[in-house]
Amino acid sequence: MEAAGAIVIVILMVLASACGLLLYLLPAIVAGARGHQDALAITALTILLGWSLIGWAVALVWSLKAVQPRT
Repeated sequence: MEAAGAIVIVILMVLASACGLLLYLLPAIVAGARGHQDALAITALTILLGWSLIGWAVALVWSLKAVQPRT
């Protein structure tokens, strides 16, 4: 039974890590889904400064800013 418990723990850790990664990259995902003109810059900001929470919040607000129509 110990092996089954270890497998469950590993699966839960993988799922928690995947959810954490998705949450960390949320500003980049939102920017890409909305077709934001600065999606690449938002992704870079998220990856480089998202750990600071301030950088993550700035990137999230930026990704939610109105998208300018391309001319």
